[in-house]
Order: sequence, then structure tokens, then C-alpha cells
Amino acid sequence: MTGSDVSDGPPPFEDAFSSDDAEQQIYAEMLQTRTPTAASAIAETVGCDPKTARKYLRWFAELGIVTRHEGHPTTYERNDSYFEWRRINRLAAEHSAEELRRHVRERSEKIAAYESEYDASTPDEVDALRVADSRTDKSIDDVYDDLGDWQTARRERRQYERARQRRTGSTEQASG
Repeated sequence: MTGSDVSDGPPPFEDAFSSDDAEQQIYAEMLQTRTPTAASAIAETVGCDPKTARKYLRWFAELGIVTRHEGHPTTYERNDSYFEWRRINRLAAEHSAEELRRHVRERSEKIAAYESEYDASTPDEVDALRVADSRTDKSIDDVYDDLGDWQTARRERRQYERARQRRTGSTEQASG
């Protein structure tokens, strides 16, 4: 293997963003950050100067990508609302109103099946251990898989519905 073979391959999984510039590394780090974090901690993680991290984090805050929390130190966290808004816009742009309506209907059917199977209106109402103990056809892992899938279907239905409303300019709920 030559030296060029190493640079032509995919980045190592442990440090997939090491070859990106500071802006991209900070952005990638913020995508993974779930708690308010100081710019100095972000800088240390990505290996850049704290001033550089602050500059990009302020810019990301102006764009709405991160939320800035004033304090000592000022901290930043991923703005989940921004990413959901972006996803809804992408869904509205990439799908026709009929496709969006079909996705809403499919998610609604899946949700109804889970509601019936678990005799609950949300995954949060289900005691996974009790269900796994009372049924022979489901292990605890199967129940948790179902609950995760059910939660995902609920989130996706909401996003597809908002995308459909955005695309059609309607606030009426799709049937299904």
C-alpha cells in the first residue's frame, strides 16, 4: 500500500472529520453534542483554537443551527428545532402532496397497529418489562424495538404532515 492509498480511502471511523477544516469539524461536533457545551470544550475536542471555535459557534447561533446560552462560560447546544425545520422543508421539496399524504397514511396505519397491539395510545404508556413477562411471542428486546419503531413512526408522521401542509398551504390534517 502506498501513502496515496491511505489518503484516498474513507476516513477512520473513530475520527471521521479529522481531515475537514475547523468550521466543518465544529459543525460535526455540534451535531453530536446534546448538552450545552462551552466553546473551549468544543475547541479541545476538535483540536482548534478556542477563538476559532467561538467565531464559528457565534455564526452557527446567528443561523439558528445552535442555541447560545449566556453565562460564564457561554455555552452552545444543537438546536433540534432548526434540524426538524430543515427536514420538513426538504420533505416538502422532494415529495408531491400525494406522496406526503401516502407517507402520513402509512405511518398512521403503523401507529394504529401498535396502539392496538399494546392497548396504549403512546409508547410511553407501555411497561416493556411487564409486556415481555406476560407474552411468549416477544422478548424484551422485541418490545423495545417495537416501542422505538412506534416512536419513530409518530415523529415521521408529524414531519410528513407538516411538510404536506407546507407544500399545499393547508393546515387541515391529512386523513389516515
